[in-house]
Amino acid sequence: MARYTGPVCKICRREGEKLFLKGSRCFSEKCSYDRRSYAPGEHGQTSRRKISGYGVQLREKQKLKRIYGIMEKQFHGYFEKAEKRKGITGEILLQMLECRLDNLVYRLGFAPSRKAARQLVRHGHFLVKGKKVNIPSYQVKQQEIISVREGSKNLDVIHASLKEAGRGVDIQYLRLDKVKLEGELLEVPKRTDIPVLAQEQLIVELYSK
Repeated sequence: MARYTGPVCKICRREGEKLFLKGSRCFSEKCSYDRRSYAPGEHGQTSRRKISGYGVQLREKQKLKRIYGIMEKQFHGYFEKAEKRKGITGEILLQMLECRLDNLVYRLGFAPSRKAARQLVRHGHFLVKGKKVNIPSYQVKQQEIISVREGSKNLDVIHASLKEAGRGVDIQYLRLDKVKLEGELLEVPKRTDIPVLAQEQLIVELYSK
């Protein structure tokens, strides 16, 4: 599947906010966004072009895609599924993105970034309900347990990540057991509990045109 392979710090600068795409680097003085928060490119510091309503909606969609690390076709597929379900489309869209296995591995603190979490999942380092799952987009259901595979419990990247800021501890819909190296999705997250700054209604309006 196609993936963006360019410099990720430019993504934060393009979206005008820190998206925390590089793990611990984003919290250090090396963070490119903190040093150069203007847009990338030759005219990044001087451009004052007014953004249209469509442009605002597009930027919001691009931002959410980049936060979760997915491409347009897959993102639009999530939107179509969310639109068919009962409830608020934008909130359901966010819930589906949040319940991806790679995202929850990141939220629990087993990986320093979603990109790293996706790689760990693809390499088969995690179990869901005791069975190996190597599909990053796997939709974790309520009360399903995510655990580190026995043969992967000594991986330095997992232990180093868990020693950092403690992601997952303050997230209401997750339970983390650092001793057993496992976590549980306690419930489908409510919009107010999802720690993503996004105006999902703008994305719904964009796709509904």
